Amino acid sequence: MRRPHPLRTGLAGLAALSVILFAAVAAPPAVADDGDEGFTMKDPGITESSGLAASRQHPGVYWTHNDSDDGAYLYAVDSKTGETVATVTLTGVGTPRDVEAISIGPDNHLYVGDIGDNLGGTWAYVWIYDLPEPKELKDQTIRATQYVVKYEDGARDAEALMVHPKTGRVYIADKNENGGSLYEGPAELSASGTNVFKRVASVPDLEVTDGAFSPDGKQLALRAYFGGILYDWNDGKIKKVERLHVPLQRQGESLTFTTDGSKIMYGSEGQGSSVVARDVPGDGSAGGGSDSSSGDGDGGSDTAQADGEGVSSGVKVGALALAGAVVVVWGLKRARRPSS
Repeated sequence: MRRPHPLRTGLAGLAALSVILFAAVAAPPAVADDGDEGFTMKDPGITESSGLAASRQHPGVYWTHNDSDDGAYLYAVDSKTGETVATVTLTGVGTPRDVEAISIGPDNHLYVGDIGDNLGGTWAYVWIYDLPEPKELKDQTIRATQYVVKYEDGARDAEALMVHPKTGRVYIADKNENGGSLYEGPAELSASGTNVFKRVASVPDLEVTDGAFSPDGKQLALRAYFGGILYDWNDGKIKKVERLHVPLQRQGESLTFTTDGSKIMYGSEGQGSSVVARDVPGDGSAGGGSDSSSGDGDGGSDTAQADGEGVSSGVKVGALALAGAVVVVWGLKRARRPSS
């Protein structure tokens, strides 16, 4: 994937860390290595996990893939142990260029988005791979269908692909530092022609790195490196519910709902990367969150901080965030010094 500019990332990181400093007390820490409470990927071959999808056929299993330069592989990870329990090799497709997303459709098919653009949005087309999720978890080879995708308004970089769990329609959110757009695919994808995705909504304030529908299809969650937004779906007329409690990660790349819709799982790149669980804002159902005017995303967390231990944990996280902010500022000052 195309890495963010160091200076821009530093400034964004400083802003995000400042927010985290004040929000950390309100957001309870996730528990690691306990299934849907979070886990760590132990497979040394998973170094750039860029997408995440919760299996409905295999409870507790999450599908992921590497970003670039890995090949046409998918990995099934057991969230209780963090171990890879199956590696799937895709055939029937070309050489992947920049695989950024994975989603599961209502037909229990895996949809893989080779939709990134390391050239900054200049590739004339991108690809989606479609394959049945294996009923048995073991190393195997599966033939996939490859779809050619273009956008109605020209080439662009994207990292978020979402399949609606009720209609099976495929959506893509592009990645733009100034806020992007949501694109809708045809009612049925065609393997024999070009599938033109049409812009249906704007996605302001987010440089989207992944997204997912809630299991009931009533909500859409989109994340960026340092934040995220939960929307009511409203048959595609998205409406902001509130901001998400996105954890601070070294490079926040992926997101999916748990199969019961109660939590959102956030993943990042890097060998031995952790997947962090956060409760869905509100009651986890459409319209359950606070109004978008709340803005700060702190609604629904006050009761979790009733005891002193919870407050103490939040303060510790806040202190770490402050220390991180100091490091960012120091780094920016050094970057601006003229060379001798």
